[in-house]
Amino acid sequence: MGLRYMFFDFDSYFASCEQQLNEELRGRPVGVVPMLADTTCCIAASYEAKRFGVRTGTKVAEARKLCPEIQFKVADHHEYIKFHEQAKAVIENCLHVEAVMSIDEMYGLLPTHWQSVAEVERLTRQVKAALAATIGESITCSIGAGPNLFLAKVASGMRKPDGLKIIETKDLPRALYELKPIDLYGIGPSMEARLKAHGIHTVEQLCALTQEQMRDVWGGIEGLRYYARLRGEDWEGAETQRRTVGHSHVISPDKRSWSSAKAISHRLLQKAALRLRNMGYYAGRLELKVRVMGQGKYKSDCRLGAVQDTRELTGGLNRLWQEIPHEGYPLKVAVTLTDLTTAESVAGSLFPDLLDDPRRSRIDQAMDSLNQKFGSRTVFLGSALGGMSEAPLRIAFSRIPDLKTERD
Repeated sequence: MGLRYMFFDFDSYFASCEQQLNEELRGRPVGVVPMLADTTCCIAASYEAKRFGVRTGTKVAEARKLCPEIQFKVADHHEYIKFHEQAKAVIENCLHVEAVMSIDEMYGLLPTHWQSVAEVERLTRQVKAALAATIGESITCSIGAGPNLFLAKVASGMRKPDGLKIIETKDLPRALYELKPIDLYGIGPSMEARLKAHGIHTVEQLCALTQEQMRDVWGGIEGLRYYARLRGEDWEGAETQRRTVGHSHVISPDKRSWSSAKAISHRLLQKAALRLRNMGYYAGRLELKVRVMGQGKYKSDCRLGAVQDTRELTGGLNRLWQEIPHEGYPLKVAVTLTDLTTAESVAGSLFPDLLDDPRRSRIDQAMDSLNQKFGSRTVFLGSALGGMSEAPLRIAFSRIPDLKTERD
């Protein structure tokens, strides 16, 4: 079985972008943060910072203790998206990008005549040289190649930073023995604990399991899929339909009042509603979550008909806020639209007030058009007035905002 996939994983991406943008940061420890406050966490760290033990999730105060020379930069998501689009274009010129997995990950399928080790090494040199010439030398990419997507992704993490790892079928499973189970894609802390409960502590022990043992450990067919992936077979799960559209925001210390939290939630809702309409979905349920200092998380939700209309969603959110205790200091707020359906799945006659009133849709379309042309804060409903300076464009783990439609 030849090398069918190449996986591109950009190294410490946010921090590398900052080093490319700011020459004085190159070669120095950098932490990228959502805001300049000791109570927040690093959302990225450069390799220079990682050598001191600073990681994604490290508190700013702790990072300063671990690495007194560290420099903090507030995340600039607009610039990171621009670099991402440039990087994607560079790779596309060398090898077709089959899919983008996240802001810093993408992969391509190798044509039959490019499935040898020599061709993969040639492509790697070509991509790395083009990235350095087009974007800059601070943004590097680790590359993995393998007979399936799973192994190509695993390989991309084995020679970081700026490396290449090729896993051929003939080298399996021994090529994976240097890893720990948690290093494998799809195994997180919970799955690692389950493996240990079954007496599996190494990748060698994992690879020695039979199909039935794997099925038993995973509790179903996913165990069979994992068995196949470890052996280079190309057995991937079916694509799933989007299930949710939402946004969340950590409230800055000077905005931690209930009136601000409510306004910010309406800002999040209006952003989500615009995305919902752009994707052609209708929402059947609305969820509100609020994290409160020292009191944990409050959650409330309500059913909707099949809704795209911002004003109908606003009424639902106002009802949910009536169910949230207004005690303590709100730290984080999240709004999520769920139970999504497409226009083809919605029976308009069942919801005449929502779907068949052209006036509502024309107003939403006019607002969306203005916000996409001039920025998302141009036209908005008054319920978001106190939160419009908050919740700027953010890159989620599995979603890259579209700068054409979601720019601030």
